[in-house]
Amino acid sequence: MQSVKVIYGSSTGSTQNAALAIALALNGTAINISDAQPEDFQADLLILGTSTWGWGELQDDWLSGINKLDALDLNGKKVAVFGLGDQEGFADTFVAGMKILADKLAECGAIRVGETSAKGYSCTSCDAIQDGKFCGLALDDTNQPEKTASRISLWAEALKKEGLEA
Repeated sequence: MQSVKVIYGSSTGSTQNAALAIALALNGTAINISDAQPEDFQADLLILGTSTWGWGELQDDWLSGINKLDALDLNGKKVAVFGLGDQEGFADTFVAGMKILADKLAECGAIRVGETSAKGYSCTSCDAIQDGKFCGLALDDTNQPEKTASRISLWAEALKKEGLEA
């Protein structure tokens, strides 16, 4: 049986709710980055999630938690990221926190899976998009809350194929 860990930071509860839904869809475990221990990062598929604050900054718990990644051996590990943000009020920095996590994981030698299409979003020019795809799952509970559940479900199915079976 493949193991899935979803490690997240959440200030308002939206990212936590998304993390719990993702973990449920993948029969995984959700862990707040504030409580995460080195062994919590050991999984067949590691998923990291954050919201974006200010002008493109990580969620508060991740500001200190991101340093935990430096002590881990993530070389060759499959990882995915998800992020929450406001694509209309902060279009330039929409899900920038997710991009920060994705870049850090790349520095650590991880293999990123779980890119998603930017179609269906009003934001088309933020840093988290390259070649028409987000570096992970982008969620906007402010402007598109009705799409969150289906986006998570579709992403989880894609991760089962790309991240767990591949």
